[in-house]
Amino acid sequence: MDPTEALVALNLIEHVGPVRLRQLLEHFADAPAVLRASKSDLLRVRGIGEDTADAIANWERTVDLAAELQRIREFGCSVITQADENYPKLLRQIYDPPIVLYVKGRLEPRDQNAVAIVGARRTSHYGQESARKLAYQLAYVGVTVVSGGARGIDTAAHQGALTAKGRTIAVLGTGINLVFPPENAELFERIAANGALVTQFPFNRPADKQSFPIRNRIVAGMTQGTVVVEAGLTSGALITAGMAVDYGRQVFAVPGRIDSPQSKGCHELIKKGAKLCEGAEDVLSEFEYLFPASNRPPAPNETGTLPALALGENEQRVFDLLGAEELHIDDLIRRSGLPPSTVSVSLLSLEMKRLIRQLPGKNFVKASPA
Repeated sequence: MDPTEALVALNLIEHVGPVRLRQLLEHFADAPAVLRASKSDLLRVRGIGEDTADAIANWERTVDLAAELQRIREFGCSVITQADENYPKLLRQIYDPPIVLYVKGRLEPRDQNAVAIVGARRTSHYGQESARKLAYQLAYVGVTVVSGGARGIDTAAHQGALTAKGRTIAVLGTGINLVFPPENAELFERIAANGALVTQFPFNRPADKQSFPIRNRIVAGMTQGTVVVEAGLTSGALITAGMAVDYGRQVFAVPGRIDSPQSKGCHELIKKGAKLCEGAEDVLSEFEYLFPASNRPPAPNETGTLPALALGENEQRVFDLLGAEELHIDDLIRRSGLPPSTVSVSLLSLEMKRLIRQLPGKNFVKASPA
């Protein structure tokens, strides 16, 4: 048994978490040695009680390691540990880094320049559009956008990064083989192809109230900062923000309407010292050592535009339909002959390139020359 396989087994054992594992590895030579240890030897380790020692000493009775390793191979994912180069460096720095990470897709060194975008599952149109635009802007300049793959703000953040043809990582609160929410199946496939799906949970582990805070610590731990786009006072996004503070990372909050319950969490964060975020420039200004000014989008008081990007076939078709007169999205869908989702993505991309403007009521016009 090699060290990675042993760590997969330890990750499957109840009562063994990252902190206890660290204590075990300090006492024994390596992970395989932990699994070979007798109960009496395990009880000599600081912090290891009867239940944990018994669970480890008898692990082969409760853990089917061969079946888990087969599932990993058949599903086409990989497992990385802290000994691997592509284990997120920032995540190693937290108090309880995951024992293993199941990864579908690829983690890359550039993912160290990552920012989390999180928020409520039940969100407003304003919140979703804000998350998409911010994710687009960050991904466009090379920032990896990390979120939790959930409904609402998380989904919008992943979509925005993908529209910019950037990298995005979804940290799951389930086993890597489960799709939650189920409507995000196609989105998860796109994320795996342009970044990674990541989880510390073994196969077939369903979501529950415990799994989401565990997931949130990975989101906060592997990123330079966390942006909360829209969240009520009881939103799990505030848990992620609190963890980011504990890890010494920057927290940002997007303001909303003062009479909206969905904005209360963000406004509370701003009152407590989170940086008010109106766009990517507010985030990037905190990380100038990572992103040269020449790569940053212009500040609100600047008149420049983002570097021109070649338009895709669908973008060009939608753009050609627009003029100085406003046109509703339903008319664009009908005239273009494209699926509604394709038109929506094209409009977002064109808006980010500052070629078009969105007006109230889902109407669009070509942008006036600067």
